[in-house]
Amino acid sequence: MCASTWGWIIPDMATDHANPAMAPSPWVRQCVESLQGSVAVKPGLRALDLACGGGRHALYLASLGYVVHAVDKNTPDTVWPANVQFQAMDLEQADWPLAGQQYDLIVVTNYLHRPHFENLLGNLKSQNAVLVYETFMDGNAQFGSPRSPDFLLQPNELLSRMSLLNILRFEQGLRSMPSPAMIQRAMGITGTWSEIQSGTITLTQRD
Repeated sequence: MCASTWGWIIPDMATDHANPAMAPSPWVRQCVESLQGSVAVKPGLRALDLACGGGRHALYLASLGYVVHAVDKNTPDTVWPANVQFQAMDLEQADWPLAGQQYDLIVVTNYLHRPHFENLLGNLKSQNAVLVYETFMDGNAQFGSPRSPDFLLQPNELLSRMSLLNILRFEQGLRSMPSPAMIQRAMGITGTWSEIQSGTITLTQRD
């Protein structure tokens, strides 16, 4: 059981931003903003922006006060604030390059490498650490890249891969804005549900 949206049409709202390419995902904003005021995951704690690209989510999290570790295989020309540490690294090498690192919050968007998914879960702290994930799913080829099954989630796949977490939110289906795409996204937290429902996180009504 989880707090979730199980529909097949995902109503994303347009986000006003000086540079739309650097605007955080509405899903990431919704999930992270739901943590504000939480005693468990709050600004000042350590966050990871995995496969960060230009760093839009690293900058967003930094603006909220998180200490952010941003990683990507390519080095962007982004000017980073003091509370962001960027590292260029190959996330798909045989040995997981983030082994031993621990985070309170992990954000992943538009990226999928199944061989290291379990390793990524191991980077979450054991109590009250949150994973926010959003990427493309089966059916997206009709709209454009990615088209390869290697980069497309199967229906409900995130629920399976995040099964050791408490799933707080889940959506999958057709996204209409900012461009049509088939998307799957989830938010999960480590720890026991009895602690979470005691007031650690305030979210939508749990099913």
